[in-house]
Amino acid sequence: MLTCSASMLRLAARRPAPLYSLSSATSITSQLSQTPQSRSLSLSSVFSPEKSVASPTFTNRWAIAVPAFLTHLCIGAPYAWSAMSGPLTRDFGFVCSSAEDWSMTSATAPMSILFAFHGFSAALAGKWQMKVGPRAAIAAAAVSFGGGFLLSAAGVATHNIGLVYLGYGVLGGIGLGLSYTPPIQTLIEWFPDKKGLASGLTIMGFGSGALLFAPAANVLLEKFSSLPTYLGTAVETITENGRLFAESGGKMVEVVYANAADLAKLSTSGLQEGFYVVGSGDTGAAMTLATIGVGYTLAMMGSALAIKKPHPTYKVTGTSTATTPTQSLQNVHTDNMFKLPQFYALGTVLVVVASGGMGLIGVAKPLMSEVFSGTLPSIVTASFASSFILMLSVGNLGGRLAWAAVSDKIGRPATFHLFTFGSIAIYASLPTIIQQVIQNQSAASLGAFCGLSVAAISMFGGVYSILPAYESDLFGTKYVGANHGKMLLFSSTAAIAGPSAFLYLRSLSEKAAITDLLSKIDPAAFQEKFGSDVSALDALIEAKTVTVAKLMEIAPAGVVDPTPFLYDTSFYTIAAAIGVGAVAHAMIRPVDPKWYEKVE
Repeated sequence: MLTCSASMLRLAARRPAPLYSLSSATSITSQLSQTPQSRSLSLSSVFSPEKSVASPTFTNRWAIAVPAFLTHLCIGAPYAWSAMSGPLTRDFGFVCSSAEDWSMTSATAPMSILFAFHGFSAALAGKWQMKVGPRAAIAAAAVSFGGGFLLSAAGVATHNIGLVYLGYGVLGGIGLGLSYTPPIQTLIEWFPDKKGLASGLTIMGFGSGALLFAPAANVLLEKFSSLPTYLGTAVETITENGRLFAESGGKMVEVVYANAADLAKLSTSGLQEGFYVVGSGDTGAAMTLATIGVGYTLAMMGSALAIKKPHPTYKVTGTSTATTPTQSLQNVHTDNMFKLPQFYALGTVLVVVASGGMGLIGVAKPLMSEVFSGTLPSIVTASFASSFILMLSVGNLGGRLAWAAVSDKIGRPATFHLFTFGSIAIYASLPTIIQQVIQNQSAASLGAFCGLSVAAISMFGGVYSILPAYESDLFGTKYVGANHGKMLLFSSTAAIAGPSAFLYLRSLSEKAAITDLLSKIDPAAFQEKFGSDVSALDALIEAKTVTVAKLMEIAPAGVVDPTPFLYDTSFYTIAAAIGVGAVAHAMIRPVDPKWYEKVE
């Protein structure tokens, strides 16, 4: 088993120091209190609900959009998790997965767990967030979210998937949940006349988080990585329990063989086809997560200190009628949300559209490499696959802002109809587009695939952007933060269902493809390639020694590579699920007045 360097273990265990100790804070407070004009600098004062309210003279609502956007920019990082899932699947093998490496399902799970706890924590913390105000909520989130990155870094360094799940998944998800709705509700209160724009301005930061995380992760991974030991191509190996072993330095070591298809997925230069010693390289994933975690903690803490709610006397000027943040008189109390059919109908739309978006985002980079790199190797490089993440992020960002503006013009119901019917058409057409790329080796069809994927993600982002405003239209503005937290329970469902469905259906397709290929491959060629006969197939697959790409090396001429079509079933399934959401949305009617809070 690979052991991690002492320096990395020290980094994973390291925790950021507090800004100042309790004793020093007390001393400062004591000194300042000696003058009547002094203000307390204790944490309870800095992050108190009173400090979360602007003064009567502060009316620059656009300035509040900055910390709201920055908070969501940080917590939007999970949308680029596929930039990290690849390195995690080859943490030991480096060039390709070894037997001890985590599967793609395991490496993608942290994102699903994070978004699941995002919904749970947002739902449970809704009333608490209203009580303590946005400053305290975002400050607590900074500690949880950043600390989650650090704990997950320790998990990668020690190859403990449980720590990665607990850190990035649970703590990161709680931090996300605590900081998701406060900036949205705060900005909606500053923009009561443009609620769709306000929620869009905030949540577009969430959608653009990948634009920051993916490039930063790629740079840091390259900086902190070290190449594995290369043994060459003419190496005598033996197979034991599905694993390959070769002699190196007078002892038998586990090795992996990297072919051209494996190397095409990597952005690392200086690698050749052949055998590499397992555990001799370092992907740099642990150091990358730790570094980014520290940066996010500091950025979110700064945002917490800058954000503030409007003063009760605040009015929007420059419109025909002065507008106040408490304009709505028809409000459904948050305790009654689970009793409303509109809540479940709207939640159904969120589940199905978000499942498709999260599934596509969760596998974006490996999907692009697997599906298209074999057909268009000069175009679909590792760099292009990383750029695909950024393309989707631009769609997510642009959709959150553009669709929010559209919804203010044509209304939230009409916009959601566009989301459901448009998404059905896109996901159902993607397998056909893939077929055209493979058959015609068409760069134009590849562009169509990318364009349609970006359009689908723009609608996915649009749902999240417009949802708070749609909820305020239906249920009132008074409890929009707490109500939206409950709505995010459906997002938690999507976080588990979307990526899991994509990868499960892909796994079924892969198993069927391997079975089909084996029926066409000479058993003698299989024995020579893998050092074992077909009876050991299960062990060879489990050890990741046998893959579709490696079987294609010994397949007869004319056999079509099934790899590009492994996701077809996933796309068709998502299209069908969104059809259910379209029906649910068509059934939404105005809330029965009996559920509105009585005005005293």
